Amino acid sequence: MKYIPFTLLFFSFLGFGQEKYPKNYFRSPLDIPLVLSGTFGELRSNHFHSGIDIKTQGKEGLQAYAIADGYVSRIKITQFGFGKAIYIKHPNGYTAVYAHLSKYADEIEKYVKEYQYSRKKNTFGNLYLKENQFPVKKGDIIAYTGDTGGSSGPHLHFEIRDSATEKTVNPMLFGIQPKDDIPPSFQSLMIYALHSDSRINENNLNVSLPIRKTATGVYRTNRFSSNGLIGIGVRVFDRLNNANNKNGIYSLEMLVNGKSVYYHDLSTFSFSESKLINLLIDYQNFKNYKQRIQKTHRVAKNNLSIYRGLVNDGKILIAENLNYQVQVIAKDFSGNKSVLEIPIQGVTSNALFSKTKDTTAYKIIAKEFQKFTFDDCTVAFPKNTFYKDCFLNLRKENGIVKVHEPTVALDKSYTLTFDVSKYSEKEKAQMYIANVDTKKYPRYQYTRKKDSTFYATTKTLGNYQLLTDSISPKITPLYFKDQQWISNASSLKVKISDADSGIKNYLATIDGEWILMEYNHKKGILTYNFKDKKLVGSKHIFKLVVLDNVSNTNTIKRTFYRK
Repeated sequence: MKYIPFTLLFFSFLGFGQEKYPKNYFRSPLDIPLVLSGTFGELRSNHFHSGIDIKTQGKEGLQAYAIADGYVSRIKITQFGFGKAIYIKHPNGYTAVYAHLSKYADEIEKYVKEYQYSRKKNTFGNLYLKENQFPVKKGDIIAYTGDTGGSSGPHLHFEIRDSATEKTVNPMLFGIQPKDDIPPSFQSLMIYALHSDSRINENNLNVSLPIRKTATGVYRTNRFSSNGLIGIGVRVFDRLNNANNKNGIYSLEMLVNGKSVYYHDLSTFSFSESKLINLLIDYQNFKNYKQRIQKTHRVAKNNLSIYRGLVNDGKILIAENLNYQVQVIAKDFSGNKSVLEIPIQGVTSNALFSKTKDTTAYKIIAKEFQKFTFDDCTVAFPKNTFYKDCFLNLRKENGIVKVHEPTVALDKSYTLTFDVSKYSEKEKAQMYIANVDTKKYPRYQYTRKKDSTFYATTKTLGNYQLLTDSISPKITPLYFKDQQWISNASSLKVKISDADSGIKNYLATIDGEWILMEYNHKKGILTYNFKDKKLVGSKHIFKLVVLDNVSNTNTIKRTFYRK
């Protein structure tokens, strides 16, 4: 029987898997050259990027097109996240998602506005539509690009999902692909001592090693000595043509003496597994230094579906007196690749330095429910809040509940409960639970109030405290004054802000009737479009009520005139 190398079999399998995606069925969602500011599967905070971010030449209002025949299946408008989004379901089993839009195509926009006015909703979750309501043809204008929601600048977030499973799929697999002839760039290398007997340069410590570029797409580190079980981690990014953004790579592979022992690629994943990114990366390093190191070994509880062909979960067992040539290969979707060469010499040694043993008082058993009380505060961890057993620093100091450091990734939320029985009803009304890791900018935590207790759930370790907000939100009308004629204005704009607990809600009316005011939270500006409703007469009363998260309110009234 003829021998076929493992790597050839492996990559033949991958190539076959990619053939199931139709390459010429979809067109581009925009009519401009594709330049990306974000790639599919890119490493983001607590999640993988679920689509591609297409640059829109720094402006809003570009026409977005249906990539194939289909129908509008869903619409949503949220303050954060996707902002204004539209979902187009196609008969070939896929759904396209367009997000951060400024508005929808005329007929769809009219329908959405009518829905909002009939229900007095500034934002809403999923609005599902029937197949015959808004059918579209390939190339139809369905929306206009924008900067709504959690966008950090004008662009189109675009996804293709499997309609049956809701798994998101890399749009480049369907031929929606920008130009790219630039190989990825390695930035740093980390070697992990995975056992108490592991040695790296005679130490039982994780070690960061310098790397150098020796040629285009080729990087190298100096030989180091090791023994026992070790793991590799790398920082690496990719650049595409015509953009300076540091984007994510498509695949990462590791060879040990020519044999593939680790591989993952970002072809598709489910949203439910996206949080496991915190086990793919060195989470502690990220929280401490804002650097995302990708591990080329799989740790316990990491059930990501992106892996293929792992040998010993990518962990390397180094034996005495043997030499190892490790290669980490990073590729972008276009096949451009870079190789990091890591020579290792197997040497047995005693450890000069070892990892510091945990001596904190509170040991967490991951599979058990555990509760700890400090003065007037209780911290409760449900079963499997943590991915593994660990030790935590827990204490209350100067009114602050210190729940370890935010350097440990959590699988589930835990609960903080405060006894507030010593406070008056008036005091309790203005109090809330806040994360105070950054004292200058405390972050409101959704605070549930019940009799003499306040509680909040969170997935972030850190410092928490009861704070008081007695200051009402600030409201500043823009570009119009009381008793002013504004016949030529196309909109009403108002700036709102709240220094403490933050804006919770707002209600705007003209002549006593509800109006839609869209909120740009990044600029703190509410906008009403005069095209929404025909006003009767010339004199009008504008009223705005703004509420913060502890129910402090502020109200303004302005009279304006308009022909």
